[in-house]
Amino acid sequence: MSEEASKRTQEEADAPDLECQSDDSSDEGDASGDTEMDFLRSLFSRTLGLSPGEKVLDELTLDGVARYILSGKCKNIICMVGAGISTSAGIPDFRSPGTGLYANLQKYNLPYPEAIFQIDYFKKHPEPFFALARELYPGQFKPTVCHYFMRMLKDKGLLTRCYSQNIDTLERVAGLEGEDLIEAHGTFHTSHCVSFLCRKEYSMDWMQTKIFSEDIPKCDSCGSLVKPVINDKIFILGWSIPLRLKFLSSQSTFSDFPRCDLLIIMGTSLQVQPFASLVSRVSNSCPRLLINMEKTGQSEFGMGLFSFGGAMDFDSDKAYRDVAHLSTCDDGCMALAELLGWKEELEQMVKREHALIDSKDAKKKDKEASQNSKSTGAEAGKSDKTE
Repeated sequence: MSEEASKRTQEEADAPDLECQSDDSSDEGDASGDTEMDFLRSLFSRTLGLSPGEKVLDELTLDGVARYILSGKCKNIICMVGAGISTSAGIPDFRSPGTGLYANLQKYNLPYPEAIFQIDYFKKHPEPFFALARELYPGQFKPTVCHYFMRMLKDKGLLTRCYSQNIDTLERVAGLEGEDLIEAHGTFHTSHCVSFLCRKEYSMDWMQTKIFSEDIPKCDSCGSLVKPVINDKIFILGWSIPLRLKFLSSQSTFSDFPRCDLLIIMGTSLQVQPFASLVSRVSNSCPRLLINMEKTGQSEFGMGLFSFGGAMDFDSDKAYRDVAHLSTCDDGCMALAELLGWKEELEQMVKREHALIDSKDAKKKDKEASQNSKSTGAEAGKSDKTE
């Protein structure tokens, strides 16, 4: 080998392996990128107080939730519920295609479905609201298994409060009373004059009489319309804001959610704000159980990218507290009751309470029939005397 060839061979041996160096550089770049993303996650989490909490459940399943409740460590349960808990009672939900309430409002000739619940439209056209109210009015439906499961949580001293989007008052019929319940979107339970200068309140019985006599309810003090407190507005310092925002600033929401140690979410799409935002108000260690026909409340892109936030996380490798049980609300509650050893007790409660409702309805109908009979007899007597 010539001296020049030998020198060239030695230079090649001494030269760095650019291909290997490129691979090593790429690996280092990936590692650096991961480190930077981890740093950003940590920074945002610390800054916003969103660091992952302690894993409380031994398994992210309904069984894991049941074992946690039975452990005695779970003492402050909050339920967040929507229209899905009442569909088995015969009350339609809002958004189901074809069967939902919004899909069946064409007969009222509304400009858009939500108008039926808006106070400005109501003041001009009250008839559609009261026509719908006759169809949905409380007293025509019985609470479901799900409603009575919440009643059972109350009776066992485990229910802190139920936060409901529903206006059907079935939570009250099932036995949840004033302090047990936050009706975020209002209720038929109370009504008031829509005049800002009056605001006189009326009872549920008064409103029921008006609605089923097909009279448009009007205030006996000022003559303005009277409306159940449903998706209404209140006035603060001259500004009109949705009533459903009022409950977010209530003392209950500030005190309930930080001490909650199990959040049960049932029958809601978690699409309506500000109600949906309540899922993020519990501590980062609080387990959250969703009983619904489909998963909901999951991360938006931004939250998912950084893997933090209050959104639900059922499936990622970082999931540690959220459980999705996909079924009807009644089936899910009965399944959980069975795992807790409460199934027979729940079945007996439903049977007993429904029998009481049937008995009250029968007595009420007998009383009304008797009154009608007396009224008819009195009118006939007057007619005979006239003749």
